[in-house]
Amino acid sequence: MSRRLIAVVGLLMLASCGGSHKPPPSNLNNACSILAERPEYKRAFRRAEKRWGVPVHVQMATIHQESSFRSDARTPHKYVLGVIPMGRQSSAYGYSQALDGTWEEYKVKTGNRRAKRDRISDATDFMGWYMTQTQAKNGVRLSDARNQYLAYHEGHAGFARGSYNNKVWLVGVADKVDARSNMYAVQLKSCR
Repeated sequence: MSRRLIAVVGLLMLASCGGSHKPPPSNLNNACSILAERPEYKRAFRRAEKRWGVPVHVQMATIHQESSFRSDARTPHKYVLGVIPMGRQSSAYGYSQALDGTWEEYKVKTGNRRAKRDRISDATDFMGWYMTQTQAKNGVRLSDARNQYLAYHEGHAGFARGSYNNKVWLVGVADKVDARSNMYAVQLKSCR
């Protein structure tokens, strides 16, 4: 084989390794469209609802807020002096934006050692597990998207302390999650 042919084959193999993440669904404002476009999402949401009791619309609204349905979502970089990158704002990653420590705890407690944050079935299972913890520790109903989101963002101890009360912007975001959850609930009734 010529060097040129080997180089082209090598380049094609290298190019095929990247870009395995799909773009998010095309219409994030329509739950029926999301589930029709991504049947694997529908299966994942329903499986988590069956296992943990968290309604599909609450899961969907939370994932929309956390990652806009991007499997490889990450927090932005931090910069020193506005130009020198110093790592990311947090270790949050994937559909659910789970932090490294919380994700590791989930894997240990559920026995799901091979779970990946960029896999929708694992992300929804994590979310169901976390939200049932919120219900047990903080008394938040699984259908209460607003308060589930506040606890998801602030952590169980932060939510219990009411740390979100000093964050007007976060309360606004939680209200948007609640509104989107209600919108998705109405839409899901028409596409089932």
